Amino acid sequence: MTLLTHVNEFIKEHNLINAGETIIIGLSGGPDSVFLLHALKTLQEKYNLKLIAAHLNHEWRTQAGDDATLCQQLCKQLDIPLVSTTKTKLNFTPKPDPGSQEARGRMMRRYFFEQVRQQYNAQSIALAHHRKDQEETFFIRLIRGTTLDGLTSMKPRDGYYIRPLLGIDKAPILAYLHEHNIAFATDVTNVSQSHLRNRIRMQVIPALQACDARFDDNFERTIEHLQKANDFIKRTTAHALFHCLEKKDTYQKLKLAHFFAADPFLQPRMLIEWLRMHGVPFILTQSFIAEILKFLTSEHGGTHTMHHTWKIVKSKGYAHIEKESA
Repeated sequence: MTLLTHVNEFIKEHNLINAGETIIIGLSGGPDSVFLLHALKTLQEKYNLKLIAAHLNHEWRTQAGDDATLCQQLCKQLDIPLVSTTKTKLNFTPKPDPGSQEARGRMMRRYFFEQVRQQYNAQSIALAHHRKDQEETFFIRLIRGTTLDGLTSMKPRDGYYIRPLLGIDKAPILAYLHEHNIAFATDVTNVSQSHLRNRIRMQVIPALQACDARFDDNFERTIEHLQKANDFIKRTTAHALFHCLEKKDTYQKLKLAHFFAADPFLQPRMLIEWLRMHGVPFILTQSFIAEILKFLTSEHGGTHTMHHTWKIVKSKGYAHIEKESA
């Protein structure tokens, strides 16, 4: 099976693309996104797709301008429209600030891609994550401490986002680009030992592969098992939360007696889902959830401020979320 056939089969297996869709392609200029651009171009006629490439210059590296120029040349060769901007022109400040540069960059790209998606009324945003990215993400989250949801890593489809390359490795991508003399940019920071992701890529994963040649395939199956288990827990959480909510006045109130009757394992997940239902912005940490649980379990009523204008109000066995006027 050729590499492009493998990608096409993965797309069909996970129902990532439908005929006549408009797809935004996240294009950094690196080998993975360049291959994704070419792969989707080969499928454009088959699926009657409208493809739009989107490039964001983070302005973090001196050669970033060269990457933008390369993206322009590639898109011109393939007759694919390109939307390109810089961090300065985007003028985006993540709220709340996630802390690390990598996390800020990810939020910035998501913001930019969403703007382009809305501009073109696109059905999907295609990202170039492959199987090695999946493995690296898993171990980063494992090292830093995460939930089951975090360990499930990336999915082929996540809302508007699709990852058509998630079933293939990095090496075949590079081989394809070299075989077809396709130019791509090289990020020198990808070999710096100062980044955790690079240390995992260059030290941890090769060691595991040396321990057992079946590591890559077994890892992929394990992620699939984790994702199925997590999906089941999400459905269970949604069902439990539904039975804890009661419509009163203009609020969807949480019945605390019902909430605390739920299994303690589900309670933090129910809180997270409750906050997301109301659109509350937050960075998920154990301390953040622990503070809310402590407030809800106290005998006294009152108010717990979560983020700027967002707060939880508790009274007479109920709690509800309010957003104050600016």
